Parts: sequence; structure tokens; C-alpha cells
Amino acid sequence: MQVRGPELVRRLWSGVRRIRPPRTRRGRRRAFQVVVALTVLALAPATWMNATAGPRVRGVADVPAAPVAIVFGAGLWNGVPSPYLAHRLDAAAELYERGTVRAVLVTGDNSRHDYDEPDAMRAYLLRHGVPARKIVGDYAGFDTWDSCSRARRIFGVNRAVLVSQGFHIRRALALCEAAGVDSYGVGVASKHDATWAYGGVRELFAASKAAAEALLRPDPHFLGPHEKGVAEALG
Repeated sequence: MQVRGPELVRRLWSGVRRIRPPRTRRGRRRAFQVVVALTVLALAPATWMNATAGPRVRGVADVPAAPVAIVFGAGLWNGVPSPYLAHRLDAAAELYERGTVRAVLVTGDNSRHDYDEPDAMRAYLLRHGVPARKIVGDYAGFDTWDSCSRARRIFGVNRAVLVSQGFHIRRALALCEAAGVDSYGVGVASKHDATWAYGGVRELFAASKAAAEALLRPDPHFLGPHEKGVAEALG
């Protein structure tokens, strides 16, 4: 028999109420040790991510030069970059203007005909002075690991400046390093609104997935043949 939502919640709450705290000092000590161990395990991926990537986060003005900037998608609003994505693209355009990078790889989601992050990103960069021949699109950057893995395996990128918000840049750095892309990151400042808060909380959960991807290094959702776009943009 299928249990409906309200009934399932009632049963779960009933089970929680039946849980009794340990009555002995030894039991309480063991319960405390279990809670501490679970907390350490939960935070271990985020700790690894910050330790691995923290020293490589810089600003636009002082990030080391690299051939390519990789800009990760962050959503579209009515077909144009969201404010968060626009901030990333502004930073990439400034990196190009400064001569810190010589090409920009925009990577995002184009899984539907009516949703095309890379082309929207390209159009934005064009309006902000980056030449068309210097912009390369990856249309299968469905998540951070896919973007990093495809940058190395499909586009041949082995050194890059990564561009994202501060709450995401450390995960991007850790995953791109695992994928074989030597990288520094620009953590773009953004307004601390509800989206920023959600992004920060989301990273705590995404860290576990990132740790598994860095360890197992799975294939991205789509591979396909090697593409010459980055090499031609740098030529």
C-alpha cells in the first residue's frame, strides 16, 4: 500500500519521538563521539576542497596569466545572462582586455533548443569588446565536472583562469585540477542576496559529489571528437 506524504511524515515523526537519549554517562559519551565522527565525515569534502583550491583564488588584477579563461554558466533570464553570470562575463572581458588571457571558453547548458547558455554568453562578451574569433563555446558543460573534463579532453586546455562566484570557485578549481587543467581562479564578488546564500549552502552538499568526481574521474555526459576551437582562438 502506498503511503501518502502527510502519513509518511506522521510516521517518521512518531519514530523520532520514540528515540530516547542515552541514560548513562557511557551512552552519552558514545552518542557524542558518533555525532562528532559524522560531522567530521560530512565536512571532510569541503575541507579538502578549500585546502586544495584556497591558495589559487585571486582577483582580476593579480591572477597569473594563462592562455584561456573558462567561464562557467550560471543561468539565463529570458534568454540573457542572469546577473550572476553577467558578473562572471564582465570579469572575463576585463581579463581579456588586460591581456591576462588570450581566449575565452564559455561553458554551459544547451540541452534544449530553447535554452542556450554558451551563445548567450558569447553575445554578451561580443557586446563588451571581446572579438568573436577569441570566444569558444562548449555546449555540453552540464555541470562543473563536465566543464572541466571537457575543457581538457575535448578542447585541449591544460592551463586556464577560471571565472565564477566566490562560493563556487574553489569547487571549480579542485575539479579542474583533478581533470588535468592547471588553473587559478577569479572569485567574482556578488551581492549577498538569497541566490548567494543558496549558492553557499549548495556548495556544502556539492563538495561530496566533487570529491567523488575528483577521485573517480568519470567521463562527462558527452565526449565526442576533439575540437580545435581553442587552438584556433590562440593561433
